Amino acid sequence: MTLAYWCVLIAGLLPYMTIAVAKWGKRDYDNSEPRAWLDKQSGLSRRADYAHRNHFEALPFFAAAVIIAHQVHAAQTTLNTLALVFIAARLLYTFCYLANKPSFRSMAWIIGYVAVIALFVLAAITPIAH
Repeated sequence: MTLAYWCVLIAGLLPYMTIAVAKWGKRDYDNSEPRAWLDKQSGLSRRADYAHRNHFEALPFFAAAVIIAHQVHAAQTTLNTLALVFIAARLLYTFCYLANKPSFRSMAWIIGYVAVIALFVLAAITPIAH
């Protein structure tokens, strides 16, 4: 399995990391209606839940870009590097969200988004072997 594929796995785990933060230490957590309970949270728990949701929103776009780039046999080193940039940006995004640093969070989000676009561009410029 390539490093880029491992990054897809990491990206798939990020939402669970942040939802754990949202629920951590909360004695009133209601597992029968977790979304309703999360909607009532504030502060760190609320921001962690929002990060959780955004990780799920970013995952399909990133996974598709990695899979498509692999499918056309894009340069593996570049593919791996862009996947790592995405993961680093998402980790920074998470830290900034939890620390309530919205401007830095937005910059990290943009970096991750640009990395995914770059993966699609990499796939587009790779000659397809027949």
